[in-house]
Amino acid sequence: MCVVESVDLHAFGTELPAMFDGMKLAAVAAVLYIVVRWLNLKSSTAPPGISFQDSPLSRYLLKSCPMLTKEYVPPLLWGKSGHLQTILYGKMGRVNTPTPCGLRKFLPMQDGATASFDLFEALGEHSTADDITMVICPGIGNHSEQNYIRTFVDYSQRHGYRCAVLNHLGALPNVELTSPRMFTYGCTWEFGAMVDYIKRAFPQTLLVVVGFSLGGNIVCKFLGEKRSNQDRVLCCVSVCQGYCALSAQETFLQWDQCRRLYNFALAAKMKRLILSHRSSLLGLASSSIDDADFNKLCAATSLEQIDDSIMRKFHGYSTLREFYEKESCVHYIHNVSVPLLLVNSLDDPLVHQALLDIPRRLADKMSNVMFVLTQHGGHMGFFEGDVLFPQPLTWMDKAIVEYANAICQWEKKGRSARRGVTRK
Repeated sequence: MCVVESVDLHAFGTELPAMFDGMKLAAVAAVLYIVVRWLNLKSSTAPPGISFQDSPLSRYLLKSCPMLTKEYVPPLLWGKSGHLQTILYGKMGRVNTPTPCGLRKFLPMQDGATASFDLFEALGEHSTADDITMVICPGIGNHSEQNYIRTFVDYSQRHGYRCAVLNHLGALPNVELTSPRMFTYGCTWEFGAMVDYIKRAFPQTLLVVVGFSLGGNIVCKFLGEKRSNQDRVLCCVSVCQGYCALSAQETFLQWDQCRRLYNFALAAKMKRLILSHRSSLLGLASSSIDDADFNKLCAATSLEQIDDSIMRKFHGYSTLREFYEKESCVHYIHNVSVPLLLVNSLDDPLVHQALLDIPRRLADKMSNVMFVLTQHGGHMGFFEGDVLFPQPLTWMDKAIVEYANAICQWEKKGRSARRGVTRK
Protein backbone atom coordinates (compact mmCIF):
# COMPACT_ATOMS: atom_id res chain seq x y z
CA MET A 1 0.00 0.00 0.00
CA CYS A 2 1.42 3.44 -1.07
CA VAL A 3 1.18 6.21 1.42
CA VAL A 4 1.37 9.83 0.20
CA GLU A 5 2.34 12.35 2.79
CA SER A 6 0.44 15.61 2.68
CA VAL A 7 2.37 18.81 1.82
CA ASP A 8 1.67 22.08 3.53
CA LEU A 9 1.27 24.25 0.42
CA HIS A 10 0.38 27.27 2.47
CA ALA A 11 3.68 27.09 4.36
CA PHE A 12 5.62 26.67 1.09
CA GLY A 13 3.83 29.65 -0.39
CA THR A 14 4.85 31.87 2.49
CA GLU A 15 8.49 30.94 1.96
CA LEU A 16 8.55 32.14 -1.68
CA PRO A 17 8.35 35.90 -0.97
CA ALA A 18 11.10 35.57 1.61
CA MET A 19 13.25 33.68 -0.90
CA PHE A 20 12.69 36.32 -3.60
CA ASP A 21 13.44 39.10 -1.12
CA GLY A 22 16.75 37.40 -0.35
CA MET A 23 17.57 37.19 -4.06
CA LYS A 24 16.76 40.88 -4.49
CA LEU A 25 19.02 41.81 -1.59
CA ALA A 26 21.81 39.67 -3.05
CA ALA A 27 21.39 41.31 -6.46
CA VAL A 28 21.42 44.80 -4.92
CA ALA A 29 24.51 43.90 -2.91
CA ALA A 30 26.24 42.59 -6.03
CA VAL A 31 25.40 45.76 -7.98
CA LEU A 32 26.61 47.97 -5.14
CA TYR A 33 29.83 45.96 -4.93
CA ILE A 34 30.43 46.40 -8.66
CA VAL A 35 29.66 50.13 -8.48
CA VAL A 36 31.99 50.64 -5.52
CA ARG A 37 34.76 48.72 -7.29
CA TRP A 38 34.27 50.46 -10.64
CA LEU A 39 34.00 53.92 -9.09
CA ASN A 40 36.98 53.05 -6.87
CA LEU A 41 35.18 54.66 -3.93
CA LYS A 42 37.36 52.96 -1.34
CA SER A 43 40.50 54.59 -2.75
CA SER A 44 41.81 57.43 -0.63
CA THR A 45 42.94 60.77 -2.00
CA ALA A 46 46.61 61.66 -1.69
CA PRO A 47 49.23 64.15 -2.85
CA PRO A 48 50.96 63.25 -6.11
CA GLY A 49 54.05 61.06 -5.98
CA ILE A 50 57.09 63.02 -7.13
CA SER A 51 60.40 61.67 -8.48
CA PHE A 52 63.30 64.14 -8.65
CA GLN A 53 66.92 64.72 -7.77
CA ASP A 54 67.66 66.93 -4.80
CA SER A 55 68.89 70.27 -6.15
CA PRO A 56 68.33 73.99 -5.55
CA LEU A 57 65.83 74.03 -8.43
CA SER A 58 63.79 71.07 -7.18
CA ARG A 59 63.70 72.44 -3.63
CA TYR A 60 62.54 75.80 -5.00
CA LEU A 61 59.84 74.15 -7.11
CA LEU A 62 58.49 72.06 -4.24
CA LYS A 63 58.25 75.22 -2.14
CA SER A 64 56.74 77.36 -4.92
CA CYS A 65 54.28 74.85 -6.39
CA PRO A 66 51.80 73.71 -3.72
CA MET A 67 49.66 72.05 -6.41
CA LEU A 68 52.39 69.44 -6.78
CA THR A 69 52.59 68.63 -3.08
CA LYS A 70 49.09 69.05 -1.69
CA GLU A 71 46.32 66.47 -1.88
CA TYR A 72 44.55 66.21 -5.24
CA VAL A 73 40.81 65.82 -4.53
CA PRO A 74 38.66 64.62 -7.46
CA PRO A 75 34.82 64.71 -7.33
CA LEU A 76 33.77 62.28 -4.61
CA LEU A 77 31.15 60.17 -6.41
CA TRP A 78 32.97 59.47 -9.70
CA GLY A 79 36.34 61.25 -9.75
CA LYS A 80 38.30 58.28 -8.41
CA SER A 81 37.45 56.25 -11.49
CA GLY A 82 40.08 56.68 -14.18
CA HIS A 83 37.54 55.44 -16.73
CA LEU A 84 34.93 58.08 -15.88
CA GLN A 85 37.55 60.83 -15.77
CA THR A 86 38.78 59.74 -19.21
CA ILE A 87 35.31 59.34 -20.70
CA LEU A 88 34.11 62.70 -19.36
CA TYR A 89 37.20 64.39 -20.79
CA GLY A 90 36.67 62.63 -24.13
CA LYS A 91 32.98 63.54 -24.39
CA MET A 92 32.94 66.99 -22.85
CA GLY A 93 36.52 68.23 -22.54
CA ARG A 94 35.77 70.79 -19.85
CA VAL A 95 32.74 72.49 -18.25
CA ASN A 96 31.70 76.10 -18.81
CA THR A 97 34.30 76.40 -21.56
CA PRO A 98 35.38 79.99 -22.36
CA THR A 99 35.91 81.18 -25.92
CA PRO A 100 39.28 82.94 -26.19
CA CYS A 101 39.71 85.20 -29.21
CA GLY A 102 42.70 84.34 -31.38
CA LEU A 103 44.18 84.85 -34.83
CA ARG A 104 44.75 81.88 -37.13
CA LYS A 105 48.09 81.69 -38.92
CA PHE A 106 48.98 79.50 -41.90
CA LEU A 107 52.57 78.44 -42.59
CA PRO A 108 53.69 76.87 -45.90
CA MET A 109 56.00 73.88 -45.38
CA GLN A 110 58.85 72.78 -47.65
CA ASP A 111 57.01 69.64 -48.76
CA GLY A 112 53.90 71.56 -49.81
CA ALA A 113 51.95 71.02 -46.60
CA THR A 114 50.28 73.96 -44.87
CA ALA A 115 50.71 74.09 -41.11
CA SER A 116 48.35 76.23 -39.03
CA PHE A 117 48.20 77.52 -35.49
CA ASP A 118 46.10 79.94 -33.48
CA LEU A 119 47.69 82.87 -31.67
CA PHE A 120 46.13 84.30 -28.49
CA GLU A 121 47.54 87.45 -26.89
CA ALA A 122 47.96 87.75 -23.13
CA LEU A 123 45.12 89.41 -21.19
CA GLY A 124 47.44 91.13 -18.75
CA GLU A 125 51.05 91.51 -17.72
CA HIS A 126 52.98 88.48 -16.55
CA SER A 127 54.09 88.47 -12.90
CA THR A 128 57.72 88.78 -14.04
CA ALA A 129 56.86 91.62 -16.48
CA ASP A 130 58.56 89.54 -19.19
CA ASP A 131 57.18 88.68 -22.62
CA ILE A 132 56.44 84.95 -22.42
CA THR A 133 54.69 82.73 -24.95
CA MET A 134 53.26 79.30 -24.27
CA VAL A 135 53.69 77.11 -27.35
CA ILE A 136 51.12 74.33 -27.03
CA CYS A 137 50.79 70.99 -28.82
CA PRO A 138 47.38 69.26 -28.34
CA GLY A 139 46.57 65.55 -28.20
CA ILE A 140 45.81 63.12 -31.03
CA GLY A 141 43.69 64.65 -33.79
CA ASN A 142 43.09 67.80 -31.72
CA HIS A 143 43.33 71.53 -32.41
CA SER A 144 42.83 74.92 -30.79
CA GLU A 145 39.03 74.63 -30.81
CA GLN A 146 38.92 71.69 -28.38
CA ASN A 147 37.27 72.55 -25.06
CA TYR A 148 40.21 71.51 -22.88
CA ILE A 149 42.58 73.62 -24.99
CA ARG A 150 40.27 76.65 -24.88
CA THR A 151 39.98 76.37 -21.10
CA PHE A 152 43.73 76.10 -20.63
CA VAL A 153 44.46 78.96 -23.05
CA ASP A 154 42.00 81.30 -21.34
CA TYR A 155 43.51 80.51 -17.92
CA SER A 156 47.05 81.04 -19.24
CA GLN A 157 46.14 84.32 -20.96
CA ARG A 158 44.79 85.65 -17.67
CA HIS A 159 48.16 84.91 -16.08
CA GLY A 160 50.00 86.99 -18.65
CA TYR A 161 50.98 84.36 -21.22
CA ARG A 162 50.66 84.74 -24.96
CA CYS A 163 49.54 81.35 -26.31
CA ALA A 164 50.27 79.69 -29.65
CA VAL A 165 48.33 76.45 -30.25
CA LEU A 166 49.24 74.06 -33.04
CA ASN A 167 46.39 72.66 -35.12
CA HIS A 168 47.49 69.14 -36.04
CA LEU A 169 47.80 68.70 -39.78
CA GLY A 170 44.46 67.43 -41.04
CA ALA A 171 42.65 67.87 -37.71
CA LEU A 172 40.73 71.09 -38.40
CA PRO A 173 37.30 70.45 -39.89
CA ASN A 174 36.73 71.78 -43.42
CA VAL A 175 40.43 72.60 -43.98
CA GLU A 176 41.85 70.68 -46.92
CA LEU A 177 45.31 69.19 -47.02
CA THR A 178 47.79 70.72 -49.47
CA SER A 179 50.16 67.75 -49.43
CA PRO A 180 49.54 63.98 -49.22
CA ARG A 181 50.24 63.61 -45.49
CA MET A 182 48.71 64.27 -42.08
CA PHE A 183 50.09 64.61 -38.56
CA THR A 184 51.77 61.56 -37.07
CA TYR A 185 52.72 60.39 -33.59
CA GLY A 186 56.12 62.06 -33.58
CA CYS A 187 56.46 64.39 -36.59
CA THR A 188 57.80 67.70 -35.22
CA TRP A 189 57.83 69.70 -38.49
CA GLU A 190 54.64 71.68 -37.92
CA PHE A 191 55.38 72.36 -34.25
CA GLY A 192 58.91 73.48 -35.20
CA ALA A 193 57.51 75.83 -37.85
CA MET A 194 55.18 77.39 -35.28
CA VAL A 195 58.02 77.88 -32.78
CA ASP A 196 60.26 79.44 -35.45
CA TYR A 197 57.46 81.85 -36.38
CA ILE A 198 56.97 82.91 -32.76
CA LYS A 199 60.71 83.50 -32.31
CA ARG A 200 60.85 85.68 -35.43
CA ALA A 201 57.63 87.59 -34.75
CA PHE A 202 58.46 88.26 -31.08
CA PRO A 203 62.26 88.59 -30.78
CA GLN A 204 62.11 89.33 -27.04
CA THR A 205 59.76 86.55 -26.05
CA LEU A 206 60.71 83.55 -23.94
CA LEU A 207 58.98 80.21 -24.43
CA VAL A 208 57.13 77.76 -22.20
CA VAL A 209 56.54 74.51 -24.09
CA VAL A 210 53.41 72.45 -23.26
CA GLY A 211 52.30 69.14 -24.76
CA PHE A 212 49.18 67.08 -24.03
CA SER A 213 49.13 63.30 -24.60
CA LEU A 214 50.46 62.73 -28.15
CA GLY A 215 51.51 66.39 -28.07
CA GLY A 216 53.72 65.60 -25.07
CA ASN A 217 55.66 63.12 -27.19
CA ILE A 218 56.05 65.68 -29.99
CA VAL A 219 57.33 68.53 -27.80
CA CYS A 220 59.83 66.36 -25.91
CA LYS A 221 61.10 64.88 -29.19
CA PHE A 222 61.32 68.36 -30.74
CA LEU A 223 63.41 69.75 -27.89
CA GLY A 224 65.71 66.72 -27.90
CA GLU A 225 66.28 66.59 -31.66
CA LYS A 226 68.55 69.65 -31.82
CA ARG A 227 70.14 71.75 -29.10
CA SER A 228 69.11 74.92 -30.93
CA ASN A 229 65.44 73.94 -30.48
CA GLN A 230 65.86 74.75 -26.78
CA ASP A 231 67.01 78.33 -27.40
CA ARG A 232 64.88 80.82 -25.44
CA VAL A 233 62.90 77.93 -23.91
CA LEU A 234 62.35 78.38 -20.16
CA CYS A 235 60.79 74.98 -19.48
CA CYS A 236 58.67 72.17 -20.89
CA VAL A 237 55.59 70.42 -19.49
CA SER A 238 54.30 67.08 -20.82
CA VAL A 239 50.98 65.63 -19.62
CA CYS A 240 49.72 62.04 -20.04
CA GLN A 241 52.05 60.88 -22.79
CA GLY A 242 53.25 57.29 -23.24
CA TYR A 243 56.94 57.99 -24.06
CA CYS A 244 57.56 54.88 -26.18
CA ALA A 245 55.17 54.07 -29.05
CA LEU A 246 56.48 50.53 -29.51
CA SER A 247 55.85 49.55 -25.90
CA ALA A 248 52.60 51.53 -25.76
CA GLN A 249 51.10 49.73 -28.76
CA GLU A 250 51.94 46.35 -27.25
CA THR A 251 50.02 47.26 -24.09
CA PHE A 252 47.23 48.90 -26.10
CA LEU A 253 46.21 45.51 -27.48
CA GLN A 254 45.62 44.10 -23.99
CA TRP A 255 42.17 43.85 -22.39
CA ASP A 256 43.06 44.87 -18.84
CA GLN A 257 41.60 48.25 -17.86
CA CYS A 258 39.48 47.96 -21.05
CA ARG A 259 42.50 49.22 -22.97
CA ARG A 260 41.55 47.31 -26.10
CA LEU A 261 38.16 49.07 -26.14
CA TYR A 262 39.82 52.47 -25.91
CA ASN A 263 42.11 51.40 -28.75
CA PHE A 264 39.06 50.51 -30.85
CA ALA A 265 37.38 53.85 -30.09
CA LEU A 266 40.49 55.88 -30.93
CA ALA A 267 40.98 53.85 -34.10
CA ALA A 268 37.41 54.65 -35.17
CA LYS A 269 38.09 58.36 -34.59
CA MET A 270 41.29 58.23 -36.63
CA LYS A 271 39.58 56.33 -39.45
CA ARG A 272 36.92 59.02 -39.75
CA LEU A 273 39.57 61.75 -39.77
CA ILE A 274 41.73 60.06 -42.41
CA LEU A 275 38.75 59.16 -44.60
CA SER A 276 37.61 62.79 -44.56
CA HIS A 277 40.86 63.57 -46.45
CA ARG A 278 40.72 60.58 -48.78
CA SER A 279 40.51 62.62 -51.99
CA SER A 280 43.52 64.75 -51.01
CA LEU A 281 45.64 61.82 -49.89
CA LEU A 282 44.90 59.91 -53.11
CA GLY A 283 44.75 62.77 -55.58
CA LEU A 284 47.80 64.89 -54.74
CA ALA A 285 51.04 64.25 -56.56
CA SER A 286 53.77 62.20 -54.86
CA SER A 287 51.22 60.46 -52.65
CA SER A 288 52.45 57.25 -51.05
CA ILE A 289 48.89 56.10 -50.31
CA ASP A 290 46.72 54.10 -52.72
CA ASP A 291 43.27 52.47 -52.77
CA ALA A 292 44.63 49.23 -51.32
CA ASP A 293 45.86 51.12 -48.27
CA PHE A 294 42.42 52.65 -47.78
CA ASN A 295 40.81 49.22 -48.03
CA LYS A 296 43.09 48.08 -45.19
CA LEU A 297 42.22 51.23 -43.27
CA CYS A 298 38.48 50.52 -43.52
CA ALA A 299 39.03 47.04 -42.07
CA ALA A 300 41.29 48.27 -39.25
CA THR A 301 40.14 47.89 -35.63
CA SER A 302 43.26 49.22 -33.85
CA LEU A 303 45.64 52.16 -34.04
CA GLU A 304 48.44 49.73 -34.83
CA GLN A 305 46.67 48.58 -38.02
CA ILE A 306 46.00 52.20 -39.03
CA ASP A 307 49.63 53.13 -38.43
CA ASP A 308 50.78 50.20 -40.55
CA SER A 309 48.41 50.80 -43.45
CA ILE A 310 48.53 54.60 -43.58
CA MET A 311 50.49 56.63 -41.02
CA ARG A 312 53.99 55.14 -41.44
CA LYS A 313 53.84 55.72 -45.19
CA PHE A 314 53.53 59.50 -44.85
CA HIS A 315 57.24 59.63 -44.02
CA GLY A 316 58.41 56.58 -45.92
CA TYR A 317 59.01 54.18 -43.04
CA SER A 318 59.42 50.63 -44.39
CA THR A 319 58.20 48.87 -41.23
CA LEU A 320 55.88 49.66 -38.34
CA ARG A 321 58.68 49.00 -35.86
CA GLU A 322 60.91 51.58 -37.56
CA PHE A 323 58.03 54.08 -37.50
CA TYR A 324 57.50 53.63 -33.76
CA GLU A 325 61.23 53.72 -32.98
CA LYS A 326 61.89 56.92 -34.93
CA GLU A 327 58.77 58.76 -33.76
CA SER A 328 59.07 58.13 -30.00
CA CYS A 329 60.53 60.78 -27.71
CA VAL A 330 62.17 58.13 -25.51
CA HIS A 331 65.20 58.27 -27.83
CA TYR A 332 65.50 62.08 -27.62
CA ILE A 333 64.19 63.19 -24.25
CA HIS A 334 67.52 62.67 -22.46
CA ASN A 335 68.91 65.53 -24.61
CA VAL A 336 66.50 68.02 -23.04
CA SER A 337 68.40 70.26 -20.62
CA VAL A 338 65.73 72.85 -19.74
CA PRO A 339 63.50 72.24 -16.71
CA LEU A 340 61.12 69.43 -17.66
CA LEU A 341 57.90 68.49 -15.85
CA LEU A 342 56.42 65.10 -16.76
CA VAL A 343 52.89 64.44 -15.47
CA ASN A 344 50.96 61.16 -15.56
CA SER A 345 48.08 59.56 -13.69
CA LEU A 346 48.27 56.12 -12.09
CA ASP A 347 44.71 55.27 -13.17
CA ASP A 348 45.14 56.37 -16.78
CA PRO A 349 43.50 53.54 -18.76
CA LEU A 350 45.40 54.46 -21.95
CA VAL A 351 48.94 54.58 -20.54
CA HIS A 352 50.09 51.28 -19.02
CA GLN A 353 51.92 51.53 -15.70
CA ALA A 354 54.95 49.80 -17.22
CA LEU A 355 55.52 52.87 -19.40
CA LEU A 356 55.88 55.05 -16.31
CA ASP A 357 59.27 53.53 -15.55
CA ILE A 358 60.66 55.70 -18.36
CA PRO A 359 59.96 59.12 -16.77
CA ARG A 360 60.73 57.75 -13.31
CA ARG A 361 64.22 56.61 -14.36
CA LEU A 362 64.77 59.89 -16.20
CA ALA A 363 63.90 61.94 -13.10
CA ASP A 364 66.24 59.78 -11.02
CA LYS A 365 69.15 60.52 -13.37
CA MET A 366 68.60 64.12 -14.54
CA SER A 367 68.42 67.09 -12.19
CA ASN A 368 66.27 69.16 -14.59
CA VAL A 369 63.49 66.55 -14.70
CA MET A 370 60.60 66.21 -12.26
CA PHE A 371 58.10 63.35 -12.65
CA VAL A 372 54.70 63.85 -11.02
CA LEU A 373 52.31 60.89 -10.72
CA THR A 374 48.80 61.48 -9.40
CA GLN A 375 46.69 58.72 -7.84
CA HIS A 376 43.63 59.72 -9.85
CA GLY A 377 42.87 61.76 -12.94
CA GLY A 378 42.46 59.27 -15.77
CA HIS A 379 43.71 60.29 -19.20
CA MET A 380 43.66 64.09 -19.43
CA GLY A 381 40.82 64.39 -16.92
CA PHE A 382 42.19 65.66 -13.60
CA PHE A 383 38.78 67.11 -12.69
CA GLU A 384 38.38 68.65 -9.26
CA GLY A 385 35.16 69.06 -7.26
CA ASP A 386 33.41 68.32 -4.00
CA VAL A 387 30.83 65.59 -4.61
CA LEU A 388 29.28 65.42 -8.08
CA PHE A 389 29.91 68.46 -10.26
CA PRO A 390 33.45 69.24 -11.46
CA GLN A 391 34.96 72.70 -11.37
CA PRO A 392 35.60 74.55 -14.66
CA LEU A 393 39.36 74.53 -14.05
CA THR A 394 41.14 71.24 -13.50
CA TRP A 395 44.11 70.30 -11.35
CA MET A 396 46.09 69.99 -14.59
CA ASP A 397 45.32 73.54 -15.76
CA LYS A 398 46.36 75.06 -12.45
CA ALA A 399 49.43 72.85 -11.94
CA ILE A 400 50.92 73.69 -15.35
CA VAL A 401 50.51 77.45 -14.93
CA GLU A 402 51.80 77.31 -11.37
CA TYR A 403 54.92 75.40 -12.49
CA ALA A 404 55.47 77.79 -15.41
CA ASN A 405 55.14 80.81 -13.09
CA ALA A 406 57.68 79.32 -10.69
CA ILE A 407 60.19 78.61 -13.47
CA CYS A 408 59.75 82.13 -14.89
CA GLN A 409 60.50 83.61 -11.46
CA TRP A 410 63.50 81.28 -11.02
CA GLU A 411 64.96 82.25 -14.39
CA LYS A 412 64.37 85.96 -13.80
CA LYS A 413 66.20 85.79 -10.47
CA GLY A 414 69.01 83.92 -12.20
CA ARG A 415 69.31 86.57 -14.91
CA SER A 416 69.33 89.34 -12.29
CA ALA A 417 72.06 87.55 -10.34
CA ARG A 418 74.18 87.10 -13.47
CA ARG A 419 73.82 90.77 -14.39
CA GLY A 420 74.88 91.73 -10.86
CA VAL A 421 78.03 89.63 -11.14
CA THR A 422 78.82 91.15 -14.56
CA ARG A 423 78.55 94.71 -13.20
CA LYS A 424 81.03 93.92 -10.42
